[in-house]
Amino acid sequence: MTFAINEAFLPATFTVPPMTDQEFVAFCAKHPELNFEMSAEGELMVMAPTYSDTGLCNFEVAGELRNWARKDRRGFVVDSSTGFVLPNGARRSPDASWTLKTRVDQLGSAKRKSFWHLCPDFVIEVKSESDRLKPLQRKMAEYLAQGAQLGWLIDPPNRSVTIYRPNGEVETRTGIHQIEGEGELTGFTLDLTYVWDPFAD
Repeated sequence: MTFAINEAFLPATFTVPPMTDQEFVAFCAKHPELNFEMSAEGELMVMAPTYSDTGLCNFEVAGELRNWARKDRRGFVVDSSTGFVLPNGARRSPDASWTLKTRVDQLGSAKRKSFWHLCPDFVIEVKSESDRLKPLQRKMAEYLAQGAQLGWLIDPPNRSVTIYRPNGEVETRTGIHQIEGEGELTGFTLDLTYVWDPFAD
C-alpha cells in the first residue's frame, strides 16, 4: 500500500487490512517521513514527524527514565521509535516506556528481536502543539486497560501532568516542577524543569 498525503492534513486515520509484524515494517519503510500507529480496530493513524521542541522534551524524559532504570536494573527503557503490539492487537509507540525485564524474558529470544507483544508497565506520552488531546487521552486509557501499571500524559504547553492508574483513577497536576513514580516506579523522579522549558540555561 502506497499513498501520498499533505502534512497539513495530519494526523489522519485510514482503515487498512490486518498486517503481520513484517508487513507493518515493510509498509513503514515505504514512508520513512511519517510515523504510524494502528488501533485494535485496524485504523491506521498517520502522524507527521515530531516538532523539534517536542523532540527535546521527549529526549529529556526518556533520558531521565533511562538513567534511573540503569541504576534500578529491573527493567528496560525504550524511546518513541519503538513499537509495541498490545494484547488487543493495537500497534503503539509511546514517547517513552519502561518494561520489567522478567516480562520481556518471557517472550523468548526470537520474539524479543521483533516487536514486543505486550504492553509496557509504564508509559509516557508528551503532548505537542500539533497533538489533539482526546486521542491522547484515549490512548492513555488503552495502555492502562491493556496492562500498564502507570501512565503519564505530559502537557508542556499547559505545564501539567495527568496520571493514569490501573484502578481507573485519573489525576491531573499543574504547577509542579517534578513528579514521582508509584508502584513499580517508586524511586523514579522526573525533573520537569527542561520539559517545561527545553531552552532553559
